Amino acid sequence: MARKLEVVSPTKEPLKSDLLNGKWELVYTTSQSILQTQRPKFLRSRRNFQAINVDTLRAQNMESWPFFNQVTANLTPLNSKKVAVQFDVFKIGGLIPIKAPGRARGELEITYLDEELRVSRGDKGNLFILTMVDPSYRVPT
Repeated sequence: MARKLEVVSPTKEPLKSDLLNGKWELVYTTSQSILQTQRPKFLRSRRNFQAINVDTLRAQNMESWPFFNQVTANLTPLNSKKVAVQFDVFKIGGLIPIKAPGRARGELEITYLDEELRVSRGDKGNLFILTMVDPSYRVPT
């Protein structure tokens, strides 16, 4: 189903679109590290969010209960759909900042974008499907 959506994406250059700005909720992923399948179920994050600011090229990933972990990142456009992601600060429990190692990086391609839905693919082959929850949210600087 994701592939069918990607073919008809109404936003041809998502990195130039204000539709990308805001806080998105992850509703589906194939990423085992995000699904946390190695953890007991009661220790897995209940909800995950990602915020993006196109104008500042910043991103933030956030986990909900039980740990409220966060990570912020700088984005470098590789083309009009794809960014290099360099994570910079992890926050344990949303409070304790830890500088991210230089190897904490990846790439993300936005393959579908409209006002309510975003489909992205990571450089490790993972699929991410997100829905918009707050278009006014800004990544803290």
